[in-house]
Order: sequence, then C-alpha cells, then structure tokens
Amino acid sequence: MARPKDLDTLPDRLLAWYDRHARDLPWRVSPASRADGNRPDPYRIWLSEIILQQTTIPHGTPYFQAFTDRWPTVEALAQSRDEDVMTAWAGLGYYARARNLLKCARDVVALGAFPETEAELQKLPGIGPYTAGAIAAIAFGQRAAAVDGNVDRVFARLLALKGDWAAEKKVIAASVRALVPEERPGEFAEALMDLGATVCTPTRPNCPACPVADMCRARAEGVPERYPIKPAKGVARVRQGVVYVLVEGDEIMLVRRPDKGLLGGMLALPTTDWPKMGVPDAAPPASARWKTVGEVRHVFTHFTLTLTVQRGTLKGKRPDGLWTPIRDVEGLPTVFAKAFRLATSGA
Repeated sequence: MARPKDLDTLPDRLLAWYDRHARDLPWRVSPASRADGNRPDPYRIWLSEIILQQTTIPHGTPYFQAFTDRWPTVEALAQSRDEDVMTAWAGLGYYARARNLLKCARDVVALGAFPETEAELQKLPGIGPYTAGAIAAIAFGQRAAAVDGNVDRVFARLLALKGDWAAEKKVIAASVRALVPEERPGEFAEALMDLGATVCTPTRPNCPACPVADMCRARAEGVPERYPIKPAKGVARVRQGVVYVLVEGDEIMLVRRPDKGLLGGMLALPTTDWPKMGVPDAAPPASARWKTVGEVRHVFTHFTLTLTVQRGTLKGKRPDGLWTPIRDVEGLPTVFAKAFRLATSGA
C-alpha cells in the first residue's frame, strides 16, 4: 500500500506531541533520556509487552515491577523454577503466556541475546506480529510497525473505515507500516500507543487535545465514537462446576493442574470439570462434612464460569494433594483465589 498522502505530516506532528506528553512508564526510556543516548533494555520491553497483552497498564505495572525486582535480567528469569514464575504470574490470567515467557527466556539465553528483527523475534515462543514489531521498533530502532488495539482505533477513525473489519485491519497495518519514520521508529510506536490510550479513547475521545485531529475523517463526520466498526460479539457461553475447599486443622488441600489446558500448571483447588453444557456430576475429593458456602463467578476469554464453592472438614484419611497451611496460601489463579477467600473468610 502506498503511503497515505493525506497523512504525510502525521509522524512529525505525533512525535512532537509525544516529546511533550509521553507517559512515564517503568519500562520506557523517555524522549529526553533517549536524546542523551540512552536506549531501552530489550528484556524490559519484551517483558512489559507480554504482561500487557491481556491486561491494563495499572494492573500490569505492579507485576512488571515485581518480576524485574526478582528477575532483573533475562538470564535470571531463564534460570528460575517453572512453579515460581507461574505463582508470580497468578492474577494476570492466560497462563499459557507464563509458560511461553519461560520458554522464550531460555531460548533467548541459548541464542545469546534477543534477535533484533521482526522475522527472527516471531520465531520465539509467545511473540506474535504485534509484539515482534513493538520490540523491534522500541528496543532496536527497526522500522517496524506495532499495531495494537489502540492503534487500530486511531487509524479506524483517521480513515473512517467502514468495511469488513478483518479487511480493514489489513488496511490499518499497511497504513501504519507506510508511515513509520526512518528516525525514531520506536518512539513513533510509543506515541501511537499513547495517543490511543490517553486521547483517542474508546468513548469520549478528547479531539481538541489530538495533534492530528484536523486529519481525522471520523471527527469531520462528527461521530468519532462510531469507529472502529466491528462485528457484533456473540453471546458469551456460560459454564458451571464445583470447587472444593478441603481443610484439616489449619491446613488446606491444593492441587497442581495439568500442564496442558486452561490454567495449565497452576496451583489450584480441586474442582469438577466445567462442561460446555449442563451441570457436572459433583465428585468430592474426600470423605468430609461438606457445606455449600456460596458461588464465585469469573469471566474467561470465551466463556463465563460459575463455581459452587463447597467447604469440607476432613473426616478420614488425607487424600493425595499439596497440603498447605491456610495462612501460607498465595499465588492462586483469580477464580480459585475468589473461592478460597469465600470459604476461609470466617475461618
């Protein structure tokens, strides 16, 4: 796709705006610091991008700080125990990312350093086109495009794209790639992210503060909030199950979920299956005095899960499990942490 002629001045104007309004984020090197010759750490850029793939900056930043405090280099992360990383990841969801995080760190150490190009970066576990573009541009100054949801929204409005969303996303990717400047490509990527996150927001965009508002076709139409025009979402599926909080004295039974599948490898509470249809047969993990104490609800990507929480006091022999003092329980995935708090709040 040819460079969009009506957006010719966008890179220079956007970078000038970014020099004044760049967000202060712990993995970033500010425009002023870059001007002094400082460069971003590829490890910190990669880690931040993986953490933020499915969460917000306010939620993800404390995790980034905890990870870099504990594992300040990719070498340190590569040498860590799998269970330590999975526990540290708890609360970020999408636990396959945590497994890929470790695989990627170990592959990078084996290579000797992070690759610098999009193509080579995409060969690493957990790194797709957007993440590869972001790392290549921000960490290595490559002329690469980083198109995330914020950038999709900005360009859908700039170009007032009304066609099939899958096709329009290709138009956006080509438009962004054509506009990436030879100089400061990483800061261009960060500037686009910041514009979408702080000015061209999903609702009530602050058009008077936008450095390229006069280029925006959606603003000219008077309805920027209309864009992007995406297909209607389907009705979220609902699944049900039972989760068991089995205690004996001051200890609780935990389990380690299978490596494959949802929440794979994570520390958890015993639970029934979560079938796509119907209510599963309850199968308590031991003979105990069971009592239903309520329900917890959690939204996953493709379905909503409702778990009936049963608390039991062990009556017979302990079943196999990871028996842990209640006061020491930490690092459970969110859905199990909710059940744990509900069942032990009065303990």
